[in-house]
Order: sequence, then structure tokens, then C-alpha cells
Amino acid sequence: MGVVIAIDGPAGSGKSTIARAVATRLRYDYLDTGAMYRAVAFAVLARGIDPFDREAVAAVARDVRIELGPPVVVDDMDATEAIRGREVTGVVSVVAAQPDVRTEMVRRQRELVTPMAGVVVEGRDITTVVFPDAEVKVFLTASEEERAGRRALQNAESDTVGVALDLARRDRFDSTRTASPLRVADAAVVIDTTGVTIDEVVEQVLALL
Repeated sequence: MGVVIAIDGPAGSGKSTIARAVATRLRYDYLDTGAMYRAVAFAVLARGIDPFDREAVAAVARDVRIELGPPVVVDDMDATEAIRGREVTGVVSVVAAQPDVRTEMVRRQRELVTPMAGVVVEGRDITTVVFPDAEVKVFLTASEEERAGRRALQNAESDTVGVALDLARRDRFDSTRTASPLRVADAAVVIDTTGVTIDEVVEQVLALL
């Protein structure tokens, strides 16, 4: 395994944007672990399984075929747009909170990264669970207003209040779940992205190398 830059943070903090930009600057690989959990949630819904049925959902996590692409292909279906849609977003926290699902996804994430010479990995438990020994550990954050505005813009939503409430719900769920809760890892550098440009944040991350 080569150099790992691990980036965690809540939804709307800029993880994906910053991780991709850092990977591009360094010519590293990039891994969006959130897309993997969304892919499992997509497969659960596509198979007509109750997201709260732990055994059935765990079986899906072990069996589902995921290609991160782009495009994101789940069980031979192009799910690139669907995994970011309302239906998947509504259940992904429930699916991702299940210990057996997280165990399987962590196994896959480590397997994917092992042959890479350098990689930027982003998610919610990368610095704490998946790669606690990463060379660089970053926790991105931003104000609630900024995160809601970014997510609303990303999803072409006009109801920023509704988006903010949804983000708050996900924050509570992700931070209080038993399996791999969202938290700031020991030795992780916290970067507040509120009102800061993408380039400025990228430079802060690169400086940590």
C-alpha cells in the first residue's frame, strides 16, 4: 500500500470536491467510500428488501457487485444518478449504520486501496476505522448554513431549509450510530471550509504532506 490521504467529515463539508482536487494535483487514485454505501442502499431497494432487515441487508452487502467507475455500476445497472437521488438518500444512513454492512465495505475498501501507489480516500470513518495509520488525516467541517447551501445547489434544490433539516438528521444519525460513528480522529487536522475557496483548502491539505 502506498501513501493514503484520509478525509472525513459530515455531508456538505466539501469532502468529495476537495478529495478529487487533491488526487488530481498529486496524480493519486481517488476513492469515494460514501458511493459504496449508497450502492448497497440502491441494491437493497432494487431487490425490494426492507432497509431495516439487518440479515437481508448484510447479505446484499456481501453479494452486491459494485464498480465505482465512473459510471457507478451496481449489479450491472448504471446507478450513477440514482445513488444520489432522494430514494437512496432517504435510506443510506440506515443501511450504512449496520455493523455487518460496514465490516464488508471496510474489507472492500482496504482491498481496493492495497495495490495503489497513492490514494485519497474520503468518507465518514476513514481516519478512525478504515485507515487509522494514514499518512495524512483530515476532518473537514463547515457551518450548517454553508453545508445546506452547497447540498441544495448540488441537488438543484430550492428548499434550503428542508435540506438543512435533512443534513442535521444525517449528522445525528452518523454521529450516534454504534458502528464506526462520525468523529474527529486522534491526530486528524480539522479544516473549516466555511467561506474558503477550494484551492485554499487543497493547499492546506497538501501542506500536511
